[in-house]
Amino acid sequence: MQIPKISRLYLGAQIKRCSSFLAILLIGLVSAVGEDRPNIILIITDDQGYGDVGAHGNKIIKTPNLDVLHGESVRLTNYHVDPTCSPTRSALLTGRYSTRTGVWHTIMGRSIMAGDEVTVAEILRDSGYNTAMFGKWHLGDNAPARPQDQGFDYALYHGGGGVWQTPDYFGNDYFDDTYFENGTPKKFTGYCTDVWFDEARKYIKKMSQKEEPFFAYIATNAPHGPFWVDEKYSKPYKDIGVASPMSEFYGMITNIDENVGKLRNELKELNIDENTLLIFTTDNGTAAGITRTRNENAWNGFNDGMRGQKGSAYDGGHRVPFFVHWPKNGLSKGRDINQLTAHIDVLPTLVSAAGISGFDSPHTIDGKNLLPLLRGAKIKLSRTLFVHSQRIDHPLKWKTSSVMTDQWRLINGEELYNILDDPGQMSDISDANKNVVENLRSAYNRWWDSIDTRFDEYVRIKIGSNAENPSLITGHDWHPIKINGKFSGVPWNQNHIANQPFFNGYWEIDVASRGRYEFVLRQKPDQVNYTMTARKAEIKIGDKTKSSKVPLGADGVRFVMDLEAGPTTLFTTLTDADGKSRGAFFIEVNKL
Repeated sequence: MQIPKISRLYLGAQIKRCSSFLAILLIGLVSAVGEDRPNIILIITDDQGYGDVGAHGNKIIKTPNLDVLHGESVRLTNYHVDPTCSPTRSALLTGRYSTRTGVWHTIMGRSIMAGDEVTVAEILRDSGYNTAMFGKWHLGDNAPARPQDQGFDYALYHGGGGVWQTPDYFGNDYFDDTYFENGTPKKFTGYCTDVWFDEARKYIKKMSQKEEPFFAYIATNAPHGPFWVDEKYSKPYKDIGVASPMSEFYGMITNIDENVGKLRNELKELNIDENTLLIFTTDNGTAAGITRTRNENAWNGFNDGMRGQKGSAYDGGHRVPFFVHWPKNGLSKGRDINQLTAHIDVLPTLVSAAGISGFDSPHTIDGKNLLPLLRGAKIKLSRTLFVHSQRIDHPLKWKTSSVMTDQWRLINGEELYNILDDPGQMSDISDANKNVVENLRSAYNRWWDSIDTRFDEYVRIKIGSNAENPSLITGHDWHPIKINGKFSGVPWNQNHIANQPFFNGYWEIDVASRGRYEFVLRQKPDQVNYTMTARKAEIKIGDKTKSSKVPLGADGVRFVMDLEAGPTTLFTTLTDADGKSRGAFFIEVNKL
């Protein structure tokens, strides 16, 4: 029996939890069973809905490779995620409802996953897997929330929630961009999706020559907007009357499909396809695969009859594809499983598939191991699941929520639908089924009370840590303040940075250790040639404030402050000559 290394995060959490060094003995429970464990590849695309796959009935989109994979996979046809990006990813990687992990938005510091969370990558790595991720992370751009801090031996990723967002390398435009390789900027040639898959195939080829199994997490930013793709992919759709941006959106998916085909061919050529567990899924309902206003004389998209799309509490916002292909374990013939399943089930299922027995998380695991169900066991799960979309700084009960069973959907605590009779969720039958509504509301109340542990907390950005010093903090992660009675905006993309809006907000930070810290405040990142418009700068950390004039022609203003260790807040103001002010959109922090 192999005794794996145990992660520092996991061990630390166990010792704290058990208040005894005997927690180390838990390592014996996390053991790898068998020597022929599968390689695992998890592909997750961004904003591709259930109807954005040809095999699901879309007669316009071209996804021949995904269609073949669909025909050779066990399909979860009633699989649900959160209605937006970061929450889904945190739940999928931890097996926990997203809000438990500190994630319930895509910006405002609420897309940063708490450092004490234990991911599937950490569990697999500590049981002998080599782990790598490619593409979109969107769970924090600073230590200890980066992918290399959360269990990945190798990480190649863009910043923020997408290429071209504020934390991303400035000037990236999907083609020939600079990405972060284990935190270090590196220039790559080619279209973003091609880069993720090309580098993943190189990694897989290298790993195929080694004895240890691997876990490859391929998370494309496509087909998330902006909808930039080579014309050779979008023009065929335009030629048959598909309007923009759907033509570009479909073209991005066709490019993804092409890369899935190349990946599968590589697995066959390397002779590792039989014992590779391959999953294809997406992170929320479609963003641009259906039109918001219908035109009888044009193609309006396809959503498999569902109501809603990305961000919605209706099934169109969170029911997405999920294909599982693993020939060695009989998962290679098309078969549907229509029982209710969700993103929280992925971790326990993969851990079981990897032969890891007795894993005891320091946190509540909400998901179920679906491996017996995938293998054909006659099991009735009979469960109640929950998804919601908050997109605010502090969660609000019942906001954009769905309580789900195999038969029912309770939307926002008020509307009730029998999903078996009314899959399009068109007829609210709450008045005629008050007992059902009350039972589902009671289930939601119990769930809400169980997930509120981080509602009043902040997942703080750590400065001055050994893992990352210097570090870069951006406006993508600030908590907006009220200006003239209204909350300020959040400068989350590079258009905002180019236009320099008068936004402001504060960061919740954690000073790693007492000492002297340097802060350089900028309106644009240092790789951009520009001069500041601000004439005065101010920085406030906790109860300490410093101000300075900004020299003409400066591209940044420097402050040095002596700080005590611990949690605090960071707030900046850059004031122009006309008296208008904004926050610093970029802050370089260095412990001296």
